[in-house]
Amino acid sequence: MFEVMFWPIVACVLLPWLLVYLGLHVVQRGIIFIDIAMAQMASLGICLAVLLHMDLQSPKTFAIGLGFTLVGAAVFSVTGKRTSQIPQEAVIGISYVVAAAAAVLLLSRAAEGDSEIKNMLVGNILLVTPQEVWKCFALFVAVGLLHFVLRKNFLLVSFDRDGAYTKGLRVRWWDFLFYAAFGLVVTIFVRIAGVLLVFSYLIAPAVCGINLADTLGRRLLIGWIIALIGGIAGLFLSFWWDLPSGAAIVCTFGVLLIVVSVYAVIRNRVRASAL
Repeated sequence: MFEVMFWPIVACVLLPWLLVYLGLHVVQRGIIFIDIAMAQMASLGICLAVLLHMDLQSPKTFAIGLGFTLVGAAVFSVTGKRTSQIPQEAVIGISYVVAAAAAVLLLSRAAEGDSEIKNMLVGNILLVTPQEVWKCFALFVAVGLLHFVLRKNFLLVSFDRDGAYTKGLRVRWWDFLFYAAFGLVVTIFVRIAGVLLVFSYLIAPAVCGINLADTLGRRLLIGWIIALIGGIAGLFLSFWWDLPSGAAIVCTFGVLLIVVSVYAVIRNRVRASAL
């Protein structure tokens, strides 16, 4: 058991920190489904590689997935205007549906299409290799350093968009840089975890942090704790009950989110009644 679970546990410990931070940005921007849309675009590139019989761990496959994701980054940065008759969520939803349908069409032409559709959705983190973990971690560190160096402008664009315009920032370019870095993270992680788990890691811990804390630092800390608990608990549940690992972790995050939300409601009512 230890040998089977060691590297999946390492992945659940080393990788979620950046996902939680990016998830807070996404929730604050009010574009919740952009992560699942970009993850689906990365998966579309991987599906194309499957159809072309390419090695899924090769740099070419990664480049194809990243290329599709960067197209999404460009589209979403252009459509993220302050005033528009078309809500950006509509563009994001359409992008997700088209990318998902295109992926199904591509995989319908591949002999291993059915199994790849399942992997595309929920992945299998139990099969993660040491090389995948360290490559992913190295890329996460690079993106994390980029966010640290440029944190003032990234935080301003995400948390005070009107202030960013007032300050004279080229918001669309900062949006594209954010989405491009986001796309790097999603492209490499979706190959390990699948679309649904990427979405869960980005959103569920961030929402828990927002429910329980007011400052960015505390939200990050709570989000990291939730990500750690949800990932490891889901892994062990999938191992003990012979369940798909990605789906088990996603459902574990769902349970944790419900528990945290109920606790937050009760806590707020107790505080209100004490005033």
